[in-house]
Amino acid sequence: MAYLAPAEFVTKMVDAGESKIFMSTRDTVIRAYMAGAILALAAAFAVTVTVQTGQPLAGAILFPVGFCMLYLMGFDLLTGVFMLTPLALIDRRPGVTVNGILRNWGLVFAGNFAGAFTVAVMMAIIFTFGFSQAPDAVGQKIGTIGEGRTVGYAAHGAAGMLTLFIRGVLCNWMVASGVVGAMISTSVSGKVIAMWMPIMLFFFMGFEHSIVNMFLFPSGLMLGGHFSVMDYLIWNEIPTVIGNLVGGLAFVGLTLYSTHVRTGARRKADLGLRAAAFPAE
Repeated sequence: MAYLAPAEFVTKMVDAGESKIFMSTRDTVIRAYMAGAILALAAAFAVTVTVQTGQPLAGAILFPVGFCMLYLMGFDLLTGVFMLTPLALIDRRPGVTVNGILRNWGLVFAGNFAGAFTVAVMMAIIFTFGFSQAPDAVGQKIGTIGEGRTVGYAAHGAAGMLTLFIRGVLCNWMVASGVVGAMISTSVSGKVIAMWMPIMLFFFMGFEHSIVNMFLFPSGLMLGGHFSVMDYLIWNEIPTVIGNLVGGLAFVGLTLYSTHVRTGARRKADLGLRAAAFPAE
């Protein structure tokens, strides 16, 4: 299992962020669509496992299969580009602008939502036998999740909003660590192991992931959940997106960049100056 040193994989992170900013609209949307769809299937799989086994840990252990699949195939999640693209701006890569970053975020958001919503409709059809009967046990569970994570937060007012935001921060702290995990190793097995651990943690802990929620909440609305679209947007998706941005960028992207790229370059410069001042005799 080949391992890259931090200075190497953090440079790869900056390169990846730069490449995503300059990617064509078509490629960006297609990759985001597929990422949202695959992660939604993994979420449906994890909930199914949890309901059928009665063991939430079993669902959490298996959920990362979707995350690993989509990153091995080079697809993009909003939570990942939240961390990667700003690093290219901070690193002063030529042509990288704030508008370019916002364009990427908007396209990835739209693609992720479209992919997750497509799977939400498909799974709702399966859970209700083509909307001809009441949802099965898994469908009922998804409806309950939607209620608890919208009106459940709203019932606590400001404290609920704070809790939601913090769960979004903690979620992308782990998810962004998983994105980094895809760059730590040059072997498939190494990438999968490094990605699996933080993703399992976030799912089991019930943290809030904006793209997983793009599947869970539309599904919940179609499956009889007692909450509204505005409940979903105000009491989940928008605060979760903001929390995901803060968590991934502040706790993963900036910390790795500041200590492995910025200080690394300064260290090399200091060594060069020292060598020039005290040449070998």
